[in-house]
Amino acid sequence: MDATSQQSARALEPLAYHIALQDHLREHEPQVWDKVAGGMDEAELAELRDTMLRNTYRLEEAGHPQVFAALRTAMERLGIEAPATLYQANDGTMNASLIYVPGEVHLTFFGPILEKLSEAELLALMGHELSHYLLWQMDEGAHHRTSRIFDHALSFPDAKPAHRETARLLSLYTELFADRGAAIAAQDTAPAIAVLVKTMTGLTSVDPEAYLRQAEELEAKGGKSQGHSHPEVYLRARALKLWWEGDPQLEDWLEARVQGPLSIEGLDLIGQYRLTALTRGFLARMLGEVEEGSDEIVTQVKAVFPDFAADEEKLDLAKVSVEKIDDATRDYFIALMFDLAMADSDATDVVMLAAAKTAAAMGATERLTGSLRRDLKWTKARADKLVAQAAKAA
Repeated sequence: MDATSQQSARALEPLAYHIALQDHLREHEPQVWDKVAGGMDEAELAELRDTMLRNTYRLEEAGHPQVFAALRTAMERLGIEAPATLYQANDGTMNASLIYVPGEVHLTFFGPILEKLSEAELLALMGHELSHYLLWQMDEGAHHRTSRIFDHALSFPDAKPAHRETARLLSLYTELFADRGAAIAAQDTAPAIAVLVKTMTGLTSVDPEAYLRQAEELEAKGGKSQGHSHPEVYLRARALKLWWEGDPQLEDWLEARVQGPLSIEGLDLIGQYRLTALTRGFLARMLGEVEEGSDEIVTQVKAVFPDFAADEEKLDLAKVSVEKIDDATRDYFIALMFDLAMADSDATDVVMLAAAKTAAAMGATERLTGSLRRDLKWTKARADKLVAQAAKAA
């Protein structure tokens, strides 16, 4: 890959989740989308400046030439042109943050972070924080608007779990975006990873390559991020390295490591609509498996989806495979099949056989037999007989 191709492959663009969430809000919450605006008014901006002057030390270039040199280089490499003000807070924890003001860059540093970074690492730190500014400026401020919508939603004590999960995922993906900006500013991943590790540990000297080996070892154990506002550092390091190298499986990797399998116990807003669509397709498939759906079964389906149509698209079971959904969601689909089986006593045996065949195709036979014994009080022999009949029919 030549230099031009590499630069194109590493272009800093919003991640797929940023775009999907923005599209979701525009389509399903247009009133909320139109109501929330971004930015600060003059009074809020004046209050911010007054607060920062009272509670921080404002850095000036004459006293901190290396810091401002790194800032200018990072801004140039990220294509940002805006007046910038830097502050040092009195918090002892190593970190940095951006206060977003449209058209102005305001960065705050915490603890001894400026003293513990090399020249390249300082570039990476600047690139990370500036990337937050860049994202909020993109698409005429649309991504900042998305963020503000969830800031507002979470400010209410009765915020729904789906709102909290959506805000969490948005924050995780935003940090991954900013990590990419750190690597672009430093023109390498090593300084960006070093900043992550130094911020986590407080150390003055770290080995980014050694930490990447550690991250690969942890990744082998699988599992999704449990981070609330930032993904775990080892995931961030791996994600950045894969992006920098142009890994073609990156999007699938990110979905698995950041979001994980679809879980009915932890749905974000997009996941809610996705599960609804899967449910419709699943029910359509079950009706097709039963062949002649009785009036009672159709009535059961229409109790969930009043607009359910005879030509509803049937679900491809690959979309609910072991890798795509978790056990709680598998149990949900099993419960749906039980509901259909109980809707018409004359069709129970036929529906249960179809359920056993479907569960086998989903890799959920053990979940099915467990539910039969626990929820329907079947004996082990009866459950095993149904599974055998389904295997023979298949």
